[in-house]
Amino acid sequence: MSTLRKSMQDYLTMRRHLGFKLHEAGRRLEDFVSFMEQRRASRITTSLALTWAQKSPTVQLAIWAQRLGVVRGFARYLNAFDPRTEIPPAELLPRRYLRRAPYLYTDEETEQILAAALALPPASGLRRWTYFTLIGLLSVTGLRPGEAVKLELEDVDLRECVLTVRGSKFGKSRWVPIHSSTRDALAAYLRRRERCLAGRPETHVFITSQGKPLSGDMVSHTFTALTRKIGLRDSSTRRAPRLIDYRHLFAVTTLVRLDRSGKDPQRWLPVLSTFLGHQWTSDTYWYVEQHPELMKQAMKRLECRWKNVS
Repeated sequence: MSTLRKSMQDYLTMRRHLGFKLHEAGRRLEDFVSFMEQRRASRITTSLALTWAQKSPTVQLAIWAQRLGVVRGFARYLNAFDPRTEIPPAELLPRRYLRRAPYLYTDEETEQILAAALALPPASGLRRWTYFTLIGLLSVTGLRPGEAVKLELEDVDLRECVLTVRGSKFGKSRWVPIHSSTRDALAAYLRRRERCLAGRPETHVFITSQGKPLSGDMVSHTFTALTRKIGLRDSSTRRAPRLIDYRHLFAVTTLVRLDRSGKDPQRWLPVLSTFLGHQWTSDTYWYVEQHPELMKQAMKRLECRWKNVS
């Protein structure tokens, strides 16, 4: 084990003991140390850190800044023991992140995706039911894909129709109520799941045909294949649909229904924000900006308020 790798492990251990999860940051730092080892470099320099941060030319510039930030924190730690360690300047790379506009699925497109999931091989296996239920759940609850994948049996209360999302983004946990039809679909899946496991222990709700928990990469890869199969994705499309877009669709649909029922969506934003597990209400308001009908209604309400003031 190289000295740099040992220092990285000590650094991550120290920060995790302080309460930082560092899932993505840990993976990135592992990759950086491997990069350094391949170059037989034992000391961090700004030049090497910048080369590693920019090694993926297709990502947004803000991702480069995030990658460099991971190295910067590690370099500060090392600099306390070895002053020759260079700390990359904070202003070296731009930080602005451009949020990608969500893909808003039609009901017909969702039905096609679910049908394609049910057609996944093998015909007698659990896999098709796993993806059918998982995608269906995301489309009606606004859960993050990672939250759904991490659900365990104790988190599903079929009697009360409530899901418990534990330790999600920003360390929050919350309850998510579900419709009785969603409960019935989950119950049917859990029965198939038990038959597949045949008594083998597994706490995760969504599993592979081999009885192992699904991974995020596995789900993403399968969803890409499903959307490509039904013609929603091709090599020329920059706004290819993603699973996370069902979360956006849920938020937008909820706000549109509120508006159409005569309720002011803005007053309900804090409630929806809590339901979605957002840290700030402004994160939820972003969905309004991305939907023409909601923006139009928001402008009308604003005009009415200005008229009343004048």
